[in-house]
Amino acid sequence: MAASNLVLIAGVGDVGRSVLDQLRAWDVPVRAMVHHDDDRAAELRTLGAEVVVGDLTRPETVAAALEGVGRMYFGMPVSPDHLLAATVVATVAREQGELAGLVDMSQMTVSQMTATSTAESHQQRLHWLAEQVLNWSGLPVVHIRPTTFLDNPLFTTLAARSIRENGTIALPFGTGRTSPIAADDVARVVATVLRDPAPHVGHVYELTGPRTVDMTEMAEEFSRALGRPVSYVDVPLDRWRAEVLATAGLPPHTEQHIATMARLHRENRYDRASDDVERVTGVPAQTIEAFVAARRDFYLAPES
Repeated sequence: MAASNLVLIAGVGDVGRSVLDQLRAWDVPVRAMVHHDDDRAAELRTLGAEVVVGDLTRPETVAAALEGVGRMYFGMPVSPDHLLAATVVATVAREQGELAGLVDMSQMTVSQMTATSTAESHQQRLHWLAEQVLNWSGLPVVHIRPTTFLDNPLFTTLAARSIRENGTIALPFGTGRTSPIAADDVARVVATVLRDPAPHVGHVYELTGPRTVDMTEMAEEFSRALGRPVSYVDVPLDRWRAEVLATAGLPPHTEQHIATMARLHRENRYDRASDDVERVTGVPAQTIEAFVAARRDFYLAPES
């Protein structure tokens, strides 16, 4: 019997929502799993998605959400429950035995990790372990490992604030190079895989922007996109963590993850470039300049 083409999107964040939009544009049936049946859920219904309420850490709600599903996107925000959720999904999906493809949203850092490495964040360690669990499950898994997102507040909200104030991007990345990617580009890869998972099962896709840049080069791309001078100011990591990160009101798990990402950038762990976006979708990942230019008003308009 042919597997169902119904896709379960478990994680309707920036990437998941964009995946949903693309799949519906292709007339692929979609079921979205949400925590609450609220206005956001109602909006998903207007897009043609079926909506179910559930929690990835609760097996009974995962089983109900997977009923009749042939393909699944598993993605979560930064959470200490990531490994638990991955284990629940793997266990329930294996028992039901109906999936032709399971797309796992992981992280680029996993590509450089080992069973005993300790330099990474708790969240990155959970992603590494979750990949092991999903692989052991024997499910038809495809791992997606994006680098830092251009949509991250480091490059959007915080950068916009300092650009408006004094024409700078102030981060603790030192001379480290990075290759951030837009969430929409990641979503294009995920949607392409979910549309026809068979050719992709067993693959790992490492997703980056088209080239690596140091922060001075990134500031130059911002300058070209915004039509005004933007420069990079390097901030000591400890000071940035105390003055910026610690005042953001983030949960300790999330704060530790972001601080570790900053340190790994400084240590040049994000100096990675891949053409996997273009290989999977036929269209290259967008540049930093293109991303910023498309949001020019956001970066330059005064805060209300």
